[in-house]
Amino acid sequence: MAPLMDLLGKDVENDTVACWHSLSIHSGGLFESWEKLGGERIIGKDGMKRVLPIGNDLWDWSLKTSVMGILNLTPDSFSDGGKFQSVEAAVSQVRLMISEGADMIDLGAQSTRPMASRISPQEELDRLIPVLEATLKMPEMNGKLISVDTFYSEVASEAVSKGAHIINDVSGGQLDPNMTKVVAGLGVPYVAMHMRGDPSTMQSSENLQYDDVCKQVASELYSRVKEAELSGIPSWRIIIDPGLGFSKGTEHNLELLMGLPSIRAEIARKSLSMSHSPVLLGSSRKKFLGETCTRPTASERDPATVASVTAGVLGGANIVRVHNVRDNLDAVKLCDAMLKYKRSPA
Repeated sequence: MAPLMDLLGKDVENDTVACWHSLSIHSGGLFESWEKLGGERIIGKDGMKRVLPIGNDLWDWSLKTSVMGILNLTPDSFSDGGKFQSVEAAVSQVRLMISEGADMIDLGAQSTRPMASRISPQEELDRLIPVLEATLKMPEMNGKLISVDTFYSEVASEAVSKGAHIINDVSGGQLDPNMTKVVAGLGVPYVAMHMRGDPSTMQSSENLQYDDVCKQVASELYSRVKEAELSGIPSWRIIIDPGLGFSKGTEHNLELLMGLPSIRAEIARKSLSMSHSPVLLGSSRKKFLGETCTRPTASERDPATVASVTAGVLGGANIVRVHNVRDNLDAVKLCDAMLKYKRSPA
């Protein structure tokens, strides 16, 4: 019932979110009522489903795994830096990804590769806004979503004012103290990703120290989510991302890829409201795939990406962020079909 508040508008929501989060659902009340109704057992029955409010619509993210196509508008991204800096080239790539079956497009105008130099919010906006505006005018985008990959609150605010639907923050609110408060006011879904440090320091030896990577990533990600909630972003508008390739070595990434269920379980142990949040997985063409498969060039890693996406979807990922939409969509469709078969009664 909680996400329906979003449909009543921001004024109503701003007055009620604080009240909602003040409830101790584990001590009775909502939790007790939910269990009396049947709790998790009734999901999928009589039209009961999990949804995420986006604008005036409710996105049923449990219906199928969504494919998010990556569009980097930077000169220095690790995979395709410099290829889509002109509006014409960017729009052409969006059109290709939509034709191949992408459900959403993630626009990024700031490189977050290891050791990347940070640009200013204004420079990021100068790269982003012309492409965002052109993309929104495309007839092919009807019914599709646009995510903006940024850790700057100024960029998030301007992007949403132009029509972006989702803010995807690789820092989980750690690189801009105003980000979560601004996103709370914008009323859009927020992707909170796990990362230690920033792109220039995230692969330092200090930030690569883990005793139990799945448990620690879950714990640190939970802290980011709680900070977002305290800033006013309700839990039903938060998407979580374990941050493959960010502050992790190859073995850490492989453990996380196979440990998505345990990450969910650890977060659920700490928070009922976050126990079934959508999970975004971003493994596409990343270095750990190249090291594992001996593919030094990013563009050679698409087969490994498909394998990682398959593992991720079977492990519970709800959104996969990829460069090659066509090949990964086939993997997603097969995984969804297998999972549906697995859930079907004998």
